[in-house]
Amino acid sequence: MSRLVASARSDYELFRTMSTRWADVDIYGHVNNVVYLSYFDTAINGWYLEAGLLQMEAPAQVFLVVETGAQYFSEIRFPDVVHVGIRVIRLGSSSVTYDIALFTNDCDIACARGRYTHVLVDNVSRQPVAIDGIRRECLEALV
Repeated sequence: MSRLVASARSDYELFRTMSTRWADVDIYGHVNNVVYLSYFDTAINGWYLEAGLLQMEAPAQVFLVVETGAQYFSEIRFPDVVHVGIRVIRLGSSSVTYDIALFTNDCDIACARGRYTHVLVDNVSRQPVAIDGIRRECLEALV
């Protein structure tokens, strides 16, 4: 992944908001780097649920993470509120890559930014399937 720059809040239209937890903080007094990736995962899957793109019980198809990564610009601390900006930077036939940025409280410059790629697969065979219908429409709206 090439070096990213800290993006602006105005670069994103879709946001998910979550609170930091005391357990997220490490010995250095800031949110541990691995937690940032959980923010990405929680934001994307929360949006999938809200948009009706994810079924929790016996889904025929599921999105699997095939790549993720983050770059850090400033610290997140407890009790910050994290606003996760989400946009699609690539939509393939069976995969989608997101550009995700984390903003704390009222800050307009990202404290972290990353990429997150999902592949849609059949839940039994685990073979890629086409992103179509309502899924494609929702994802195209984020490009």
